[in-house]
Amino acid sequence: MLSKQYAKVYVYAWGTIIIWASAYVFTKVALTYFNASSIGVLRYLAASLFLIAIALINKIGFPQLRDIPKFFISGAMGFTIYMITFNYGARYLSASTSSIIIATAPIITALLARMFLKEKIRIIGWIAVAIEFGGILVLTLWDGVFSINIGIIWTLGAALSISIYNLLQRNLTKKYTALQTVTYSIFAGTILLSVFLPQAIPQLVAAPPKQIAVIIFLGVFPGAIAYVLWSKALSIAAKTSDVTNYMFITPLIATLMGYLVILEIPALSTIVAGTIIIIGLILFQTFNRASSNKSETGITSEL
Repeated sequence: MLSKQYAKVYVYAWGTIIIWASAYVFTKVALTYFNASSIGVLRYLAASLFLIAIALINKIGFPQLRDIPKFFISGAMGFTIYMITFNYGARYLSASTSSIIIATAPIITALLARMFLKEKIRIIGWIAVAIEFGGILVLTLWDGVFSINIGIIWTLGAALSISIYNLLQRNLTKKYTALQTVTYSIFAGTILLSVFLPQAIPQLVAAPPKQIAVIIFLGVFPGAIAYVLWSKALSIAAKTSDVTNYMFITPLIATLMGYLVILEIPALSTIVAGTIIIIGLILFQTFNRASSNKSETGITSEL
């Protein structure tokens, strides 16, 4: 029988994964009208407006002055840089392929934790990493010639950016609530993205209602609510892996949504490479769950 605490983690994590999976699909829809940078700033402008209302209701206050630079770095990595690289990558990749590549974020985060926090990775962990990157190679060598889709490069950049964000968030949530850390980071990220407003506003003014609705959805749900749910799950879980294991489901849900919403059928290369990458992910996380949790690293994936 699930404990009350784990039941909450279960609900928060599942809610996040389902909402995030929708971002891969609806970003593809938004890209049929808006350019990548416009989607980024408009999406997080919508998220910021939504969070202002939530912040006023919950009276979350303001961060300490000395922590503001940390939130700007967090916002830059988790929302500004991530949004730009993710959206540009989505122009060239299917929703399923994007979700699979972003799902490498736990491995990247673990490698960064090894480099900067001196967290140990055992041999089976390195084997899992090798399998992961083997899946990436399948995507680049599928046609028998080394040909890197520029979308893969952009999306790997997004995975790296969100991994750095996770390390920063893990530290910030020791001092602030999940709602506070996400709200302050999104505000900061939106301010940095505002340089794209001059080109985004004319597109928004001329946009059909359907596209405006898509932007609002991306901002409120994958952009705000999902991040708060995920941070909440990480903050109450006994181990980080109790939450991050749910990430394995993201590519499957994104692929299913891609088919149902935009009739997108995944290519054979995506299926084969995705299977290899997911095997690596499962191996790594199984090892992670079995090993001692002397130190934990916050790991996440958007959308």
